[in-house]
Amino acid sequence: MRTDARPGGAVHGDPPDDPLTEALRTGPFHLALRTAVRRRGLALHRIRHHLAEQGLQVSVTSLSYWQRGERVPARTGSVQVVRALEHILDIAPGALVRLLEPAPGGTTGTPRAARRYQELIGSDTAVLHLLDQLDCPTEDRLHTVSQSEQVHLGPRRELWRREIQQLVRAHRGNVDRYVSIYQGDPGCDITRVRVDPLDNCRVGRVRSDRAASLLAVELVFDRPLVLGETQPFRYRITDGTGGECTEYTRGFRYPVGHYLLQVYFTPPALPVRCYHFTRRSAHAPRHRVTQVPLNGYHSAHLTEQDAGPGIVGLAWEWD
Repeated sequence: MRTDARPGGAVHGDPPDDPLTEALRTGPFHLALRTAVRRRGLALHRIRHHLAEQGLQVSVTSLSYWQRGERVPARTGSVQVVRALEHILDIAPGALVRLLEPAPGGTTGTPRAARRYQELIGSDTAVLHLLDQLDCPTEDRLHTVSQSEQVHLGPRRELWRREIQQLVRAHRGNVDRYVSIYQGDPGCDITRVRVDPLDNCRVGRVRSDRAASLLAVELVFDRPLVLGETQPFRYRITDGTGGECTEYTRGFRYPVGHYLLQVYFTPPALPVRCYHFTRRSAHAPRHRVTQVPLNGYHSAHLTEQDAGPGIVGLAWEWD
């Protein structure tokens, strides 16, 4: 998570806990831009007009894409446009430009745009069908700020249980739920999978696809969130019905400040090797494959800081 905010906040005259100040501190860029536009009360065509007065030509469509996270200012000269936006929106100089910086270890000058849901899951229409049943738009209204997961494997090498602690931020107002997708391993009986809310949420509607071993569940908050507001919550998914598990992955459509995954194994079913890897999408080849140790408590872990959109995971080999 970014911690290099300007002293006293990045918005002139706003308190440190103001939603815009928080969005400018942690990002992502599109949320900060949309929050600033709403705070300033300017329509996009008026912003385009102000930019044109400074000799900067940007279409309303591009501005709309930028504030929805579908694209980021990446062309030559875009930094000049973003600096002009900071002035128009009454934001401290550099507050928006800073959010276009790449993740540590990333390619210099390549900002991290949000990814469409279909880019992550490919042609998996079963997932999209479940989301449609829940009236859930695939262009999410929430993004993950930080997430911690504990995954437990049973003595048959099966995925037995996972517990998730998550902090999300609202992209738009009037958002009161998060939809979690679970896919079991081959042999899973999805009708026997249980979801338990543990903190700051309750279970809403649940939809499943037995043939695809898929489960979609609404985790409902106590009230709707306003734009930029955060919500911590925790829940558990218990399975134990599937076959041998060999990897666990997590996909992110937006940059995430911090992610921690811990996988626990049950003796005597211990792997001989564990690997940390990334993927661009669900069916893409693995990248950044790095062996990780199994510690004395029979667990392996990975951690990602300021990670861009994509898929991260742990894989392991049985004897």
